[in-house]
Amino acid sequence: MTERKPCKVCNFTRQKSYGLVVNSLDELKIKGCESLGFSPSDPVTVVLEDDGTVVEDQAYFLCLPLNTKFMLLNKKETWSPVRRIDGGTAWMARDSVLLECDTVDTSSAAEPWCLLAEQLKQDLATIILMSEADLQTLVNAPCPELASALGFQEKQAEDLQETLQRVLDRREEERQSKELLQLYLKTVEKENKQQEKPRAGDVDVTDGMEVDSVSGFMSRTLMVLKGKTSPETRLSTEDLQMVVTKGVEAMEQVLGWDRVRTSALLQACEVELTRRLQQVQAMQSIRSNIQPDCSRQPSEKTSEESKEKPGHGSN
Repeated sequence: MTERKPCKVCNFTRQKSYGLVVNSLDELKIKGCESLGFSPSDPVTVVLEDDGTVVEDQAYFLCLPLNTKFMLLNKKETWSPVRRIDGGTAWMARDSVLLECDTVDTSSAAEPWCLLAEQLKQDLATIILMSEADLQTLVNAPCPELASALGFQEKQAEDLQETLQRVLDRREEERQSKELLQLYLKTVEKENKQQEKPRAGDVDVTDGMEVDSVSGFMSRTLMVLKGKTSPETRLSTEDLQMVVTKGVEAMEQVLGWDRVRTSALLQACEVELTRRLQQVQAMQSIRSNIQPDCSRQPSEKTSEESKEKPGHGSN
C-alpha cells in the first residue's frame, strides 16, 4: 500500500489553504476540490504553489517532500507568483507580509538564489530536485546573505556551498569520463574495422548539427567557446584538436576576440588536449599489456601438461 503523504492545497488567490493526507495525485485532486469548494465535474490542474510547476506524473508527486504546498487551478485560473515585502527587516521576523500580484514587478523582484534559499529553509530535502543551474546559483550567492536567509551560521552556509560545488565538479568529471570512454570505444571500433577491411575508407558520420561555413565549427561549439566558463572542459577532443590546429590568428577572427584572450583560450585547450591524449595512451598501454598476458597463459598451461605426462606414464 502506498504510504500516505501529508501536503497542503490552496486556491489561486492563496486565500484558502487546507492540510490533507493522501495516497496519490488523484486523491489529492478529489480531496482538494472538496476542500476548496470546486465542482467534482470540473477539471483541475495541480501546480506547485511556489513556482507554478505543473504536477501530472504520479511518480514525480511521490518524489516531492512531505508538506509540499500545491495550488489547484480551476477552469481559466492561472498561477501567479507572490511578492515579498519586508521593508529590509526580514531578519527580525520569521515570516514576511505576502501581497498578491497578477504580474511580476521586475524592479523589486528577489534574487533567484533567495527563492531557492526559501525552498531549502522550508525543507532541505528539496535540494535533490534542483537542477545544476539552481545548484550553481546557490554556490554563487553571497555567503553571509545566504546564511541569513537559511537561518544558518556563516560557516554552515560556506560548508553547504563547498559541498554543492563538489557535487557540480563530480558531475562534470563524470561527463568528461564518459566522453573519454566514448572516444576510446570509437578508436577501438575504428581499429577493428581497419583490420577487417584494410582498404575500406572511413566515413565520417555527421550528427546533423549546423556547421558554420566560414569557421568550420558547429554552432554548438562556437556557443560553448564564447559563452562558457572553462570551455575547454566542455569540448570534445575533436573540437579541441580543431581549435589548436587553427591557431591564434584564425581563432581571433572566428571569435572576434583580442589576441591576449584568444591566446589564453588556445593555451587552455592545448593543456586539456594533452591531458586527454595522455589518458588515451595510458588506456591503450594497459590494453596492449593485457593481450600478451592472455596469449601467454594457454602456452604455459600446455607446457606444464607436457611435463606431467611422462611421469604419469612411468607409474
